[in-house]
Amino acid sequence: MRRMSVLCAAIGLAVTAFVAASPAEAGYHLIRWQDSGICQIWDESIPTTPWPAGYHRASVTVATFLDALAIKEDALKHGHCKW
Repeated sequence: MRRMSVLCAAIGLAVTAFVAASPAEAGYHLIRWQDSGICQIWDESIPTTPWPAGYHRASVTVATFLDALAIKEDALKHGHCKW
């Protein structure tokens, strides 16, 4: 019985270590509000959609916030977005 407990504990620790070591799958993309032209970085891990609904997706999904910020800077530079 003790061997079974030790085995279960070892498996639990291995699963915990694997989950903790895997990277988070958060993604970011740029949305553009249709009425104002303002662009915003949206975190895809948020389970809701932006409110109000007058927006459209203006970029592809990127892995980090800094990548999304670079996309926003480029859109601002080329006049695709305001502020």
